[in-house]
Amino acid sequence: MVLDFNSHTTLASRFTDLIDQAIDEAAKQEARREYLGGSAIGETCLRRLQYEYQNAPKDEGADFTPRTRRIFHRGHQGEEWMIEWIRAAGFELRTHGKDKKQFGFEDCDGRFKGHVDGVITGGPDGFVYPALWENKVLGNKGFSQLQRHGVAKAYPKYAAQLATYQAYMQLAENPAFFTALNADTMEIHLELVSFNQQLAQESIDKAARILTACDHNETLPRATDDPASFVCKFCPFHGVCW
Repeated sequence: MVLDFNSHTTLASRFTDLIDQAIDEAAKQEARREYLGGSAIGETCLRRLQYEYQNAPKDEGADFTPRTRRIFHRGHQGEEWMIEWIRAAGFELRTHGKDKKQFGFEDCDGRFKGHVDGVITGGPDGFVYPALWENKVLGNKGFSQLQRHGVAKAYPKYAAQLATYQAYMQLAENPAFFTALNADTMEIHLELVSFNQQLAQESIDKAARILTACDHNETLPRATDDPASFVCKFCPFHGVCW
């Protein structure tokens, strides 16, 4: 009997293609965000944030690939695992209100919003409550950078998100629980992040500036004048911007 490995390879490729097509189709059904997100406000480039808020057309091929969307799904699943583990460890973690909706905030007539992962209201001795809880799932390289440098240096965008959420959720008194799960090794990182009032105010002011510029048809400046810079190189709006 002669095995036809080429046939198996073809079927394997078709199997993946079918899954990718289903992921793409599901993505098309997702409602486009009609507000400026608190999780993105730490982005370096004002113009990129403006384009995202305006739902400007992305460059060809700049939309998320099915593989990238699977990585996002891994992040959502990792968050669910962390919720289960944190509660099992004796912490009182709340993720939704009595109305079953995720905790969050709205400002600027609902045009600037954020949804928090949760609030830890009590638990084991040695920690202070209540406190904001935010979680990320990272690959090994990003996780190592986080452990080496801390969130403020390794991921300024996340630091801005934390400060903004602490301010709006009135959770500035106690340090936030910032956890990260290493998707490759399943290590857990915890960083207790004190409220950065200056960063929070800068982030809130940035949101107001972006929305005001959109209202007045003003195009905000780029983060750099070099189209080949790292900031611009991977931006999905590179074409429309330059």
